[in-house]
Amino acid sequence: MVRVGIYGATGYTGLELYRRISVHPGAEVVFLTSEQYAGKKLTDVFPFAPPFPRPLVSIDDAPSKGIDAAFLALPHTVSMKVAPGLLDAGVRVIDLSADFRHGSPEAYRENYGVEHSAPGILGEAVYGLCELNRDAIRDARIVAAPGCFPASIILPLYPLLREGVVKAKGIVADSKTGVSGGGRAPKLNFHYPEVEGGIFAYGFPRHRHNGEIEEVLSQSVGREVTVTFVPHLAPMVRGILSTIYAPLEEGAGPGDVGEAFRKIYDGEPFILLLGEGVSPSTKFVAGSNLCAIGYQLREEAGLLVLLSAVDNLVKGASGSAVQCFNVMFGFDEKTALDEAPLFP
Repeated sequence: MVRVGIYGATGYTGLELYRRISVHPGAEVVFLTSEQYAGKKLTDVFPFAPPFPRPLVSIDDAPSKGIDAAFLALPHTVSMKVAPGLLDAGVRVIDLSADFRHGSPEAYRENYGVEHSAPGILGEAVYGLCELNRDAIRDARIVAAPGCFPASIILPLYPLLREGVVKAKGIVADSKTGVSGGGRAPKLNFHYPEVEGGIFAYGFPRHRHNGEIEEVLSQSVGREVTVTFVPHLAPMVRGILSTIYAPLEEGAGPGDVGEAFRKIYDGEPFILLLGEGVSPSTKFVAGSNLCAIGYQLREEAGLLVLLSAVDNLVKGASGSAVQCFNVMFGFDEKTALDEAPLFP
């Protein structure tokens, strides 16, 4: 039994994470942290949550000894302060913030505007998409779970870039996301009257996930990849739908696209390949760890149009974290993740 601590258990991603780990047959949850609700029971805050016998504790009161793994569902800049002590105590860390997704302190500063307080760990952290980095994740001390938008964009592009079907420059990604992607803390532009009945671009002109997308793809395929990425907030709670326009390499055709996806993703339990001419919906993946991918060639324009859908709280956050946990500790990758999507 793997003894687990969950930091930040009362945010949206933390609660989704606990929901999964609470039914994991190989995991025992030792503690849950919450700065806002320390001293209360989880069911005092969320009456519907799976019961946890002990009160929530603050980060300072969470015991770093006595656990094998820690999930950090904490705000950016907080995880970097917590992770070093856990690693020193021999705890394997899965971080759901952005603090360890970049390979250098310079890249982190460029995208998040602050200095990294644990730069020595950045080069060790493994990016937490099992479809790209399964072998490295298996032996990692620290894994950085992907951002929600990057998961929806990297997964459809990776096979095509790796197999030389699309060009590495001139890619455009347009994403629509639900408001849960902004977290549980109140924010004016995520306030119901501001969101309902409308849609707007946010993080414009350059969203901080843009750097993550380009860095991970460039490292994964061995050449510089540039992506113009603009996300939009849609009046829904969960889900991301990304539409990606990728210039085709000379001579690439429909057979090359399908072959690249089959070659790279054959047997992947959480990649749902819908095929040519089929558009996914966020409803196809709600509550699941799936990434659903469809596509259409526009040969007259020299473009491949890709569409992908993920649940931002699952494949875009907590589900990928649990998937990494399963790989790290030798469990079947689908453990605690194999439910069908909620439909409608």
